[in-house]
Order: sequence, then C-alpha cells, then structure tokens
Amino acid sequence: MYTLVIANKNYSSWSLRAWLALRAAGIAFEEKRLNLDTPEFAPQLKGLTPAGKVPCLIDEGFSVWDSLAICEYAAERHPEAGLWPTDPRARARARSLAAQMHSGFGDLRRLMPMNIEAHLPGIDLTEARQDIAQVLALWRDTRAEFGQGGPFPAGPFLFGKFSIADAFYAPVVSRFTTYCVAADGAARDYMDAVLALPAMQDWMREARAEGMWVAQDEPYRTQR
Repeated sequence: MYTLVIANKNYSSWSLRAWLALRAAGIAFEEKRLNLDTPEFAPQLKGLTPAGKVPCLIDEGFSVWDSLAICEYAAERHPEAGLWPTDPRARARARSLAAQMHSGFGDLRRLMPMNIEAHLPGIDLTEARQDIAQVLALWRDTRAEFGQGGPFPAGPFLFGKFSIADAFYAPVVSRFTTYCVAADGAARDYMDAVLALPAMQDWMREARAEGMWVAQDEPYRTQR
C-alpha cells in the first residue's frame, strides 16, 4: 500500500491536491501527517524527499514528491481510475489547467493562503483580483466547453468527471470560501460540487478538528 506524507490539513494546499486525487479516485493509501513549523518537520522528512517538503508518496520504498508528479504517477499506475480525461483534447486542457495552477497565480497564493478553519471576509484582496477573475473565468469556460456532456462525460466538475485538474483547484475553492470571494453561475455551481465531494468533506472536517488556528494568530502561513 502507498504511504502519503502530508502536512496539516488546515494549511497545506499542496498536500490536499495529492490526497484528494487519490481518495476521490478510490486509490488506497496510508496517511502520515507531519506538523508544519515544528522542529521535527524537516528531520522527519529527511531521507524521504530531497525537496524536504510535502506531499511525498512512498511506494514500497520508492519516493515521489511534488503534488503534480504524485498525481501523474497515480494516473499511470491506476489507469482504471480515470484521473485524466480520456479525450485527447480534454486531457491536454486538463493538464494545462493543472500546470497553470501549479506554477501560476502568485498573488492569489500570497494573499490567500489556505486556512480552512478561518473565516476572513475583511482581507484586502485588491492585488489578487486579476488572479481571482482569471480562475473564475477558467472554471466557467472549461465547464462550458468540456463539462456539459455531448462528446464528453456529463458531470459537475471541470471535465464532467472528477480529474486531477479538480484536485488542483480544490484548494482554490477552499480559499475562495475562506475569504468570501463572490462567485455565481457556473463558477458557483462548480465550487459547490467540489465542496460536496465526500473526500473534500472529510478533509475539511479533519482540518477543522486540528484546532491549530485562532483568530489572533497570523493567518499568512507559508504553504508547503
């Protein structure tokens, strides 16, 4: 069985991506959670990944780190899970969206770190407005082109059926919820579908149960 090493569920958006992809696809794994910002964090990761960060997937002693690499590995090892769309164009678009989320939207990441326990409607998001608008447009346009059935599977996610692209945007859905970003129409429907995923519900419930964030604490934690 795989072991997936993750960090605190309240904060670690990168861990959520890999965890959600595996769990939603029904791929069995053992979870090992490490606490961020503790003296033990780096020593516990030593020997697992030269990156020194989470998530990290361990498969019979073989380590795969980085959320996108983990998802790609799972998709190749478990083609029956359908983690990428089967249509070549839809699959290429899904990979493009995941890569864009993986390396882009810097202002959104900086100003809106994932914090599931919190409700932060008063944060100034002016510098993130362009990123927010682009994400909402991506969701609407992708749903219109690939998520409405026809030649593609019908369903509530970006490409109808849940895919790695959805796993990568799930932390953004959480961020938009925490910071009270207004969304309507197809974007709102998409957010509701992600939040209703049983796996996402489990993650959020366990994140809140950690009880590691209180209102007076600094909410801008470094994401790993």
